[in-house]
Amino acid sequence: MNAHVKNLRIADHPVDAQFTGRWSPRAFAAEAMSQADVLTLLEAARWAPSASNVQPWRFVYGLRGDAGFAAIADALVPFNRGWAEKAAALIVIASKTTTLKDEAEVPNPFHAFDTGAAWAQLALQAHLNGWAAHGMGGFDHAKAAANLNLPAGYAIHAIVAVGRQGNPANLHETLQARERPNDRLPLSETVRHASFA
Repeated sequence: MNAHVKNLRIADHPVDAQFTGRWSPRAFAAEAMSQADVLTLLEAARWAPSASNVQPWRFVYGLRGDAGFAAIADALVPFNRGWAEKAAALIVIASKTTTLKDEAEVPNPFHAFDTGAAWAQLALQAHLNGWAAHGMGGFDHAKAAANLNLPAGYAIHAIVAVGRQGNPANLHETLQARERPNDRLPLSETVRHASFA
């Protein structure tokens, strides 16, 4: 946890501290990230659970200062681009929407579910390695697809900014007050026993 922001999250039931300690800051330090650092996060994502072991997730990354980073940042909405360009890496999370069955491509109803599991493992590995990862849905999907040569039959779900957590004072003043771990709904609002009703 960064010294600039205190984590006051408290779990209602016993869980490992990695779950309450991981959050999505927007303030990033100037520290660079190596390709090896990024590949470690993607290796964790690789081992996510997958229906029928299809592994539909796909990733494209760029490191701050390279052409890949610029192409990804170019697709972000201005609000996100303003802070995410200071991250050490940007990672695009996509998935193949079909799977091969009886020698034909058919829709894979689990592609987004499985890819979400891969993103969660990436985020937790980042946290365990001292990096912060912030997933974003605020981007131009068509521009991201064009900038990154997305093939037909694939969907982009999110762009993730990764870096060392920085000082919130370096954010635009409108974001400084929001730079803290948010809470979660209590289980009583999201969990039922035996039936949703």
